[in-house]
Amino acid sequence: MQSLSTKLSPLQLELLKVYSFHPSEEDLLAIRQYLANYFANKLVKQVDKAVEENDITDEKLKSWLNEKA
Repeated sequence: MQSLSTKLSPLQLELLKVYSFHPSEEDLLAIRQYLANYFANKLVKQVDKAVEENDITDEKLKSWLNEKA
């Protein structure tokens, strides 16, 4: 049987450490917002890089956004 630490990612383990300090609801909301902003910014940077490397125009991006599935 695997130990808990081998099933969880390093991020999950760090978050468990935070929870052990019994943060307030306000702190939890701030942490959630920080994580959301961090990953959103990371995604935007990756998209910007892909757009630049693949010479994708604003018009092409807009047409993709308007495509129906």
